[in-house]
Amino acid sequence: MEADWEFEIGGDSPVIEPLWSGFVDLRASPNRAGDLPEARQLPGLADVLVRLNATNSPVWTCKTDVFMPDQIDPDELNAADAEASHAFACYVDLLARGDRQWDPIKAEMACRELCVRLRDIPLRRCRVDLVIRRAPIGPDANDLGVTAYLTACGETESDAKSRLSDCLSLFSQTIMPAPG
Repeated sequence: MEADWEFEIGGDSPVIEPLWSGFVDLRASPNRAGDLPEARQLPGLADVLVRLNATNSPVWTCKTDVFMPDQIDPDELNAADAEASHAFACYVDLLARGDRQWDPIKAEMACRELCVRLRDIPLRRCRVDLVIRRAPIGPDANDLGVTAYLTACGETESDAKSRLSDCLSLFSQTIMPAPG
């Protein structure tokens, strides 16, 4: 799987809004994940959101969306041109749980380590881009979060969606702590 990360915390950079007007707290109500419009668009997304918001998860989610990207570069997805006829993507805004808040150093380390683990997964036709952003949660305006962009392609729209679902599942499994 292709994976990369970057910082976007400058003045006009997008900001993660943790408690936006449509926020559904899946930590408190995991059963509502299947009710989200995005989860109805992409098979497996609801299960991934439940997993990422579980009490043993190091993160929680505050926003997600599913979309068709305007354009993709097949090389960036490790795909042949014929395999990149259709593309599907989503993003998930992630915040550190509880006392694990990210400062710039912790955020960078977490993203670097996650990218290394993701690159070890033999899954072609997809990629994950992690963008570290400001995410003011409480009185500390320096809180950080990560927007994870996941993109997949395929010969058909159905194939691209299926690959994106696989990518999301493996992404969430990679974030979760090992059992035991």
